[in-house]
Amino acid sequence: MNYVKELQLKSIIRGALNEDIGRKDITTEAIIPKNKFVKAVLVAKEDCVVCGLHIAGLVFKLKDKNIKFKPQVKDGQNLTKGKVLAEVLGRAQSILIAERVALNFVSLLSGIATSTREYVERVKPYKVKIMDTRKTIPGLRELEKYAVRIGGGYNHRMRLDEIILIKDNHWKVTGSYLNLPKFTENYQVELEVKNLKEFIQALKLKPDIIMLDNMSIKDMRKAVKIRNYRLPKLEASGGITLKNVKKIASTGVDMISIGALTHSVKSVDISLEIL
Repeated sequence: MNYVKELQLKSIIRGALNEDIGRKDITTEAIIPKNKFVKAVLVAKEDCVVCGLHIAGLVFKLKDKNIKFKPQVKDGQNLTKGKVLAEVLGRAQSILIAERVALNFVSLLSGIATSTREYVERVKPYKVKIMDTRKTIPGLRELEKYAVRIGGGYNHRMRLDEIILIKDNHWKVTGSYLNLPKFTENYQVELEVKNLKEFIQALKLKPDIIMLDNMSIKDMRKAVKIRNYRLPKLEASGGITLKNVKKIASTGVDMISIGALTHSVKSVDISLEIL
């Protein structure tokens, strides 16, 4: 992560720590001596793809700069149940106070990376990109999209200022999608269509990408045959699951975007254990 992103990351972590701690951890401070030092480990309670160790380390460091956080694996590694992710050494109070925030980040991001890896593995050997969407937790988009990359996926636009993506609600407001304003020439353009009739009309506008939203496998195959050679690229979207993603990949589309990678992810069960 570069300097700017590191500052952004620290801001996110400080906000999470303030949210979780409040004025102070009255339980830990009441029963744990200040000068008590311990060693703890982060342990995977299920098979997963690990992600977010750097973030977890920063959580502990921002709580107590004297804590030593020692990763035992790397982001992107496949872990089996019982594997140790990292060792944590330092004041018991500091470790216990930062524990939940650190685990929340690692569990969430490992869940996203694990889910993404499942989709990526499922579509082999097709040359198709598994992509995320903007359906992310507010404030955590950078981190969640990082987890998608760690899982082997690709990022769709990060913000609204990157790509012109004209969807159904835009069409409903304008009443037509047969004309695009000239300023679109300065940006990559993507058009969303819901059927082959709209697809054929969209082709006339020569966009860079056409999104096939909730189209049937049969119609996706037809769209792939109709398009002119390699352009525009075709993106399948809507209702995609692990059960149907391989069939969708077999149609010949270039990209498959899956909101569930981030909006419906199951966090990985990871715990901190005092040794």
